Amino acid sequence: MIIPDFLIINENGLYCKTGDFYIDPIQPVATAVISHAHGDHAVHGNHTVYCTAATCAIMELRYKKNAGNEFNIYDYHEDFIINDIKITFIPAGHILGSSQILLVYNDIKYLYTGDYKLQDDATCEPIEFVQADVLITETTFADPEVLHPDPVSEIKKLNQNTHNVLLGAYSLGKSQRLIDLITKHCPDRKVLVHHSITPINKIYESYGFKPGKSEPYNRKLMKLPGQNFVYLVPPMTFDSYFRAKNVIRIFASGWKKLQTQNDMELFISDHVDWNDILNMIDKVKPKEIWTLHGNGNHLKTFLNDKIPLKLLNRC
Repeated sequence: MIIPDFLIINENGLYCKTGDFYIDPIQPVATAVISHAHGDHAVHGNHTVYCTAATCAIMELRYKKNAGNEFNIYDYHEDFIINDIKITFIPAGHILGSSQILLVYNDIKYLYTGDYKLQDDATCEPIEFVQADVLITETTFADPEVLHPDPVSEIKKLNQNTHNVLLGAYSLGKSQRLIDLITKHCPDRKVLVHHSITPINKIYESYGFKPGKSEPYNRKLMKLPGQNFVYLVPPMTFDSYFRAKNVIRIFASGWKKLQTQNDMELFISDHVDWNDILNMIDKVKPKEIWTLHGNGNHLKTFLNDKIPLKLLNRC
């Protein structure tokens, strides 16, 4: 029997009452199971952390000694137990080391997706599908009007001219994917990376996922017009270059609001769109769906009680 309050949201985040632990807490807690290393899922200062090795490596890079007091590292498909709950990490396809978290208690399977994507990405482990009684899914882009375009077609937009490009993207995950896409599909482009991206690239390489060709940013090179350079920078740096001359400003994201006031749109997202969520539901075959991180109302209306849906999120 599905436990209705198996997972609840409190001031510290998503709490598993039965197991007395948190999943991707938003505040430091005693016991945290972490799906991936993005800051909105992996806060610093937790006492005991359960995650994949790559997630641990990235957290330690970013948070140093404050990453966590004790790390328990598990491979994909390697079961472990916390207070009678069997837990397994399943590849989520979001970034390096990202995991869906399968929780089994009294023969009921609860699958927490974390952030996930179904599109191909050569820079991380591809998503795997498992069936579960309850699917706990993100709904970042759960809107029938949001359909992500093909990332290869999007990245090929950079071949339309030879102007130098200031390309904004998150340092972890998105940047590595962009380097790979540019290397493969924009052979005349040369990628220069912000200093914050380089150490993350090295972690990716250490786990066998070489992003592609890039080199450290060179200010003199970017001042040369029409040289096909792409300067890949994190959001804060991108925002600080709003008066940059002789460059095309582009920000890679699935959010339309982040495309405004730029010189070109580049819709490349590391989250599922509407069709992907429906595909995920078809693969998982859940008896119930619980939603997080976004607006699940469109999905609730679409399902029309064919599958019971509960909104866990506060927004």
